[in-house]
Amino acid sequence: MKEELSIEQAFDELNTIMEHMEEDSVSLEKSFELYKRGMELVSMCNNKLDMVEKKIIVLEGNEVLPDEL
Repeated sequence: MKEELSIEQAFDELNTIMEHMEEDSVSLEKSFELYKRGMELVSMCNNKLDMVEKKIIVLEGNEVLPDEL
């Protein structure tokens, strides 16, 4: 089951990941795991922001073609 984080929680986790990756003692394998998790979080945030943008457009009553989103 996929976890459902808020955007704020995802950004907090991304900041923590960045801090870990900046450490000299992080192994290559751990860096890859952190990178992979970071990319998952970025994708999740992008999807959530896209949904919010679409809701705002609907609320404003603007007609926007899918290519413009």
